[in-house]
Amino acid sequence: MASTSYRLIAEELAGRIRSGGIAAGTRLPTHRELARERRIAVATATRVYGELAVMGLTVGEPGRGTYVRDVSGYDGAEPTRALPVPRVADLSFNQPLSTEQGGQLREALRRRAGMGDIESLLRQEPPGGRQVDRAVVATYLLGHGVDTVPANVLLTGGSQQGLDTVLRALTRPGDILAVDALTYPGIKLLAAAHGLQLAPVPIRADGPDLDALDALCRTRPVRAIYAAPTVHNPLGWVLNAGQRERIVAAARAGDSLLVEDGTYAFLEPAPPPPLQALAPERTFYVAGLSKNVAAGLRFGFAVVPDAHIAAVVRQLRAAAWGGPTLVTSLATGWLADGTVARLEQSRREDAAIRQDIARMALQGLDFTAHPGSYIVWLRLEPHQRPDLAANVLAHEGILVSTADAFATGGYRPHALRLALATPPREELGPILRRLRTAVDAIAP
Repeated sequence: MASTSYRLIAEELAGRIRSGGIAAGTRLPTHRELARERRIAVATATRVYGELAVMGLTVGEPGRGTYVRDVSGYDGAEPTRALPVPRVADLSFNQPLSTEQGGQLREALRRRAGMGDIESLLRQEPPGGRQVDRAVVATYLLGHGVDTVPANVLLTGGSQQGLDTVLRALTRPGDILAVDALTYPGIKLLAAAHGLQLAPVPIRADGPDLDALDALCRTRPVRAIYAAPTVHNPLGWVLNAGQRERIVAAARAGDSLLVEDGTYAFLEPAPPPPLQALAPERTFYVAGLSKNVAAGLRFGFAVVPDAHIAAVVRQLRAAAWGGPTLVTSLATGWLADGTVARLEQSRREDAAIRQDIARMALQGLDFTAHPGSYIVWLRLEPHQRPDLAANVLAHEGILVSTADAFATGGYRPHALRLALATPPREELGPILRRLRTAVDAIAP
């Protein structure tokens, strides 16, 4: 057939899928069956299914076949957030807040309103922040195992901007970024924006496959390794000291840089030393105050090796010149007076209670979670496709994240990530039981 024939067949099937003529969850014919039905070559049938996958209409599952995806838009990296029914709960995003924080904010703003030099809050900060504020962050980080001097601390508008700035400074389009096969969706978005090649590292029950990482770094020019060794998102693991040493060894063997995400690390009360402590010459440690204080407080920081400070500062200057002075004043004030430390302790206690609630509500299901985190990785049965589950739950008023938002390789596991921090604690159990009932009702 003509080279355009596969597109014609793909467009016909796409139209039937979008109209509901082929229902979500339907298993499509095998490549050979489609070739026989349409009197085309098997290679052409493969191109048809490839085109449908690019359109986001199908997904191939090794050993099971090609399935029609639900097209309601409640799954994926950027799901629809406008629910078809009144919202019951958002389990797609962690926004922890405690009742005392409103009062803390009012008091902090009153103190700043009484400053003798309040006009200083209207002045421009230098890229990376003032030395006095960087010193406050360096002191805070010392309590989290990162021993650095203020000169190596650069302030950012949240951890996502920190990751973005670091990647802009140290990579070029086409560079290889090693990531876990399941990882934080924000790093996927940044890699796409910067034209980076993601090299997925297979995962095991207790962390990444470090033999595979070592082989990758020795055989390919891996520019950087992105890792979250302490309370991983979405799997919750805390890598032990030996695993961390092996990651550092792999980076050194391949002369690769390390980007360490410490966003959720505060939830582990006694972690092994961070990668930054093991390899300060090549590790960029990035974190912020979105999970331990408030998501709306866009304040973050990056600990940068000496050789790369100037490049990162240039990127900060190009993006925003300097951070918002009022936010920096609030954040560093709370870091200095112990408010952040108290909130972190409160968050650890709250997260442990929420995990207990989740274990009770989800008892008997297949899930993975750090006992003191805000995340549950819930594995589904083969017939409970994540896209279908997300649609079913949306009609129950519940938002969730599906596995494909976190997947970096071709395999998309049947799983949901549940974020536990946002609903009121007293409502979490009933919400999770409602979720369980809705998912259990999905027919084989």
